[in-house]
Amino acid sequence: MDTQALLERQSFIELDARSRAKHLLDADTFSELLDPFERVRSPWLARQGIVTQADDGTVVARGELDGQPAVVLAIDAGFQGGSMGEVSAAKIAGSLELAAEDNRNGIPMRAVILFETGGVRLQEANLGLAAIAEIHAAIVDLRRYQPVIGITAGPIGCYGGMSIVAGLCSYLIATREARLGLNGPTVIEQEAGIAEFDSRDRPMIWSFTGGEQRHRTGLVDVYAADDASAIRAAVIERFRAGRPEACRSECVAGFLQRLAEVDPEAQATPQQAAAIYSKGFRS
Repeated sequence: MDTQALLERQSFIELDARSRAKHLLDADTFSELLDPFERVRSPWLARQGIVTQADDGTVVARGELDGQPAVVLAIDAGFQGGSMGEVSAAKIAGSLELAAEDNRNGIPMRAVILFETGGVRLQEANLGLAAIAEIHAAIVDLRRYQPVIGITAGPIGCYGGMSIVAGLCSYLIATREARLGLNGPTVIEQEAGIAEFDSRDRPMIWSFTGGEQRHRTGLVDVYAADDASAIRAAVIERFRAGRPEACRSECVAGFLQRLAEVDPEAQATPQQAAAIYSKGFRS
């Protein structure tokens, strides 16, 4: 990309959650459901002395994408690190459930989820976990009718129970700046020791869980530049491609075959992981 094009590019990462949703949807079709004026916020945070946010950190946007009805669910990294509580996760789960119901009624509702999240909100514990489980079930239901597309761009990444949500998506799009993993670097270091994973070693972290490596190992379908227009184009392309022959979560046998090649006694390297997983897991 030349210098002028680089200067004119709109960074997707630098957009807030609401702006990301607006940019993905067709022009003048954005309509927010349960917006901040509805004051649907967490009933638990205030009891712990934590300032709440009127949308509980999740934007639900309805509109059209490539001329078709769509819902975009965008997580706000600026509130509680994008963590999921009872309300924010229920907004996502409920929207996906309604999208599946629309499809059963002949309305081809699509869904895009924008991940910027460390997973469940610890202050809401089991309530958040239960709602995330409802998101899992809703995606599996909806993706029978329409592809469910996930995007992780940065800077928070996608971890915890929400990384399972990402894994259940029909397609996953990531940028170089993104990270994707079940456990975050600090948690791995805490449980397995610094020799296993040094949470201060940023190059090492991205070499294992960054968007480029996740694409190389087949855990991400589209490796995109931090360009809002390019990411929208990638979303449209994936929707036009339709449902994949098999979603990642349906390829259990293939993943078990790849895992059997991993030597648990040896310190893993990004090169070894790429060599093993680049063989593929879809039969």
